[in-house]
Amino acid sequence: MSYMKEFTKGLIKENPNMVMLLGMCPTLAVTTMAANGLGMGLSTTFVLVCSNIVISLLKKVIPDTVRLPAYIVIIAGFVTFVSLMLQSLAPDLYSALGMFLSLITVNCIILGRAEMFASKNKVLPSALDGLGMGLGFTITLLLVGSIREILGSGQWFGITIMPEFLEPMTLFILPAGGFFVLGCVIAIVNRLMKKKPREIGCHNCPNAANCAGNCSEKKEGNE
Repeated sequence: MSYMKEFTKGLIKENPNMVMLLGMCPTLAVTTMAANGLGMGLSTTFVLVCSNIVISLLKKVIPDTVRLPAYIVIIAGFVTFVSLMLQSLAPDLYSALGMFLSLITVNCIILGRAEMFASKNKVLPSALDGLGMGLGFTITLLLVGSIREILGSGQWFGITIMPEFLEPMTLFILPAGGFFVLGCVIAIVNRLMKKKPREIGCHNCPNAANCAGNCSEKKEGNE
């Protein structure tokens, strides 16, 4: 098993938001500011890594009949820990994330990785899988949040960066702006990932040097 592959797959190739289209609710709700997106992304990453590790360690202990409830209890424990830490160390961020912080417990990204990967693999690959998926989720939230904050309020992480002669477009910090920015980001990423179709012809055939085009002549004859 390639540990690097398990880590990097979640960044772009299997990005939870931009490719697999998971976790759309918090992505649209908290990305009015880059700081909120970063905070939600890192919180989710912490829960992903920790829950994947614990579930991987307990995969042979947890009965199949209570598998999903057990996963939710494990995930909820780490979400509670994150919530208490943010409430103590970053109360403004805690207030901004609001109920979406608690909803990490039932985030389909975390439950999906627990069911599809952590419950079937060893600890280190599970940890790397959670880290890669979490960072991919964080990158998306940070990117969308940055675009919306810059265009919608002329600021980035609270610092004014838009020239005075330009008027911020309030639309981008509204729900409609979130849908628009996220749709554009997904479209661009999928376009960049789209592979060029393979050309058909003798020059792409591994036996082209030996057959000297005889296969094409036979095909034309049969037609």
